[in-house]
Amino acid sequence: MAISARRLSRCLCLAFASVLVVVVATLTPASPRRVSWVPSQDDRWIYQIGDERPAIDLCVPPQGGGPCVRPTVWVLDLYAEDGVTPNRSGVDLVHRNGGRAVCYVSGGSWEQWRPDAARFPKRLRGKPLDGWAGERWLDIRQSKVLEPLIRSRAKKCRGAGFDAIDWDNVDGFTQQSGFPISGNHQLAYNRLLAKTTHEMGLAVGLKNDLSQVVLLAPVFDFLVNEQCHQFDECVLLRAFERKQKAVVQIEYVQQLDAICPTANAAGRFAMVMGTALNARTWKPCR
Repeated sequence: MAISARRLSRCLCLAFASVLVVVVATLTPASPRRVSWVPSQDDRWIYQIGDERPAIDLCVPPQGGGPCVRPTVWVLDLYAEDGVTPNRSGVDLVHRNGGRAVCYVSGGSWEQWRPDAARFPKRLRGKPLDGWAGERWLDIRQSKVLEPLIRSRAKKCRGAGFDAIDWDNVDGFTQQSGFPISGNHQLAYNRLLAKTTHEMGLAVGLKNDLSQVVLLAPVFDFLVNEQCHQFDECVLLRAFERKQKAVVQIEYVQQLDAICPTANAAGRFAMVMGTALNARTWKPCR
């Protein structure tokens, strides 16, 4: 039986629509996991990148005096002391004592001592980071190459039980990286880091990158800054403060009396630590 042109056209449209539904369903990414924890402005942070174990019993008088205070959030390296095993033991210790654990890992540099170092193509490794032997800036313009490597690191953070990720070295466009990285390249890459982290169900922090804070505040859950008081840059943190998102301020050479009144008034958690980032140097403002 002959089929009319009108009927044939309708059949073809229906068939195309069915194929389109299948294609869209296949290409649509899975929904991100629900982020189960986001830090608050009341949290008390400590960086323990330079220690083997979280200092759970640490209690230090704050700048304003009064009883000693304890951290509520520990920033720990992704890897345990062997440099290879994800730091689940440290995370478990923090959780057993009622704290939260944030995974410290580089998002924008190659580190020769990491177990996945060989997976980063040599063409993506740029100039050395000033003062950090064995570490080089990455060509973040090559996000398609870097994305699976970054995703693998995020999965390790999640697998170790961390609650959030602190991606370091995410301001390469302002550095002598060896690559012509633009501000737009950095924005796109940092948004990719935030998206990847949220897909793991983890909160994500923006590290420094002060010139792009306003544009990135909507997609990051908290901000970590180093030395804004020392370099008179704390005003640039306001985009996060206005959204009542946690802002963590680390200073290395200032006295608490110089930084705490302003930080406390702005709702930031500020601390002074030694550059080795170990527990014995922790001095909290509040």
